[in-house]
Amino acid sequence: MDHQEVVIVTGGSMGIGRAIADRFAKEGAAVVIADVAGAETAAAEVTATGAKAIGMACDISDPVSCEAMAAAAVKAFGRIDTLVNNAGLYSTLKLTEFSKITPEEWQKVLNVNVMGQALVTAAVLPTMQAQGAGSIVNMSSGTPFKGVPYLLHYVASKGAINAMTKALAKEIGADGIRVNGVAPGFTMSDGVKANPHQIEKLQEISLKSRVIARDQLPEDVVGAVVFLASNEAAFITGQTLVVDGGAYFH
Repeated sequence: MDHQEVVIVTGGSMGIGRAIADRFAKEGAAVVIADVAGAETAAAEVTATGAKAIGMACDISDPVSCEAMAAAAVKAFGRIDTLVNNAGLYSTLKLTEFSKITPEEWQKVLNVNVMGQALVTAAVLPTMQAQGAGSIVNMSSGTPFKGVPYLLHYVASKGAINAMTKALAKEIGADGIRVNGVAPGFTMSDGVKANPHQIEKLQEISLKSRVIARDQLPEDVVGAVVFLASNEAAFITGQTLVVDGGAYFH
């Protein structure tokens, strides 16, 4: 390979996104950490390890913000090899009966989780098309596979991501760009740890459903993302890999 890999990780300042950014940096990639808050601090911590990184404040539901972030990545590093669409709303959500989820809550979750991934992808895509190569890894969830109740807006948003992953893979495969997804189970990320409601409702039931009966950690998700972004997965596209300790088989 004649260039350093350049990886954008949205929602990369904490939790699963930070674990992914740290791993790519350890693998030798230049990393762009994009987040609504904390991106520059996270990037400075990555840079302190000797890796190349920049942090960009980015609201993924705003197309102008997404385009500015993608432009900053190209300005800093000259190309974009991998986009990890990790940012999304989950850890702040409360389990709520379907009929009690307000239209405003539905719109907020869909704007970030569906439109957000679409807008970031649209901002990055022209660069990848010009290169004739690229890899997109969309963060999904095990919930649409299992039909998890009481989070209908979230589950629907991740079901949409699964569908978008397949359709976009077909649309841009001829451009040399692969599109895959990773669907984690209930993960003890920083955000989840800050939401006692989710831990009370979901931690024990998640443990009981798994073949590997322990808490899922952000680090458990990282390997699948790095693999799907790498040349080791050069003939894999349109797939969503469930990483949940064996709670769901498909």
